[in-house]
Amino acid sequence: MNFVLWIVTGWLAVVMVVSTGKVLVPREKLASIGRAGEWVMDFSPRTLWVITILELLAAAGLILPAVLGIAPVLVPVTAVCVAVLFTGAATMRLRRGERLTVLPDLVYAAMAAFVAWGRFGPAPFTG
Repeated sequence: MNFVLWIVTGWLAVVMVVSTGKVLVPREKLASIGRAGEWVMDFSPRTLWVITILELLAAAGLILPAVLGIAPVLVPVTAVCVAVLFTGAATMRLRRGERLTVLPDLVYAAMAAFVAWGRFGPAPFTG
């Protein structure tokens, strides 16, 4: 169980870091990619920066507390926050009528909920 939780946690952390690339590309260029990128125009550049900072903090919060052994309870707490973040993303996509792009957000939310459940429940870092 511990191994599976580490794999899922690592994957979520990678997803969070990769998704920060949205601030490196101009909003207009992202929006021109197609339906999946149009959502950035609904947010100000400042809001996109805030989301990016939260994603970077989430990536760090999923990995660093356990690796460093400092407050490892932050891993499942962060996982809950990531689940909420992806639930919000799915809700935003549904409101925009982007039904096809909702599935990955829901999968990531479920993965984060699994990590939270696993680290709060059967496989916590502290005995």
